[in-house]
Amino acid sequence: MAKKKAEEKEMKENDGELNLTETDNQKSGEQPEEVEVSDEERLTEEDHSAKATVSKESEAVINIYTSFNNTIVHVTDMSGKTISKITGGMITKHDRLKANPTIAMFIAKRITEEVKDLGIKSFYVRIRAKTRNPAPGPGAHSIIKSLTRDGFKIINILDTTRMPRGGPKQKGGRRGRRP
Repeated sequence: MAKKKAEEKEMKENDGELNLTETDNQKSGEQPEEVEVSDEERLTEEDHSAKATVSKESEAVINIYTSFNNTIVHVTDMSGKTISKITGGMITKHDRLKANPTIAMFIAKRITEEVKDLGIKSFYVRIRAKTRNPAPGPGAHSIIKSLTRDGFKIINILDTTRMPRGGPKQKGGRRGRRP
């Protein structure tokens, strides 16, 4: 190890001297000497370029809106440009099935078909339910589950359900809605 470090220091010092001699050689019209590169150095350079191509996997954001009547999935890249948008109505025409977990699995399959070609391997997930709802609809969990089953990495899951903070008076009167 110590020998290698000493050799590297000598090489750096020699490089500085070569630069001085190269400028002298260029003035006199001579060709500068070529420095030989060993096979090990070439291999390490190739390894670094291979690592750069392997880490070319990109990320995307999945916005899932699940109410108890429908499921809407909007896939965007990190800057916010739309890649894909799929709803429960695009999968089935039965109103009662649009928020079904089975339909949500079919939505996830459609997303994987559209996204795999783009080289996206990981997702940031944002789940949103209807305003004031304590829990998202039935399709959100099954979408995430089927995406992980298809080989995608889920980096982060965030609940972005809107919660009112004060605001105008709710309808229903002082004693609330009565049956």
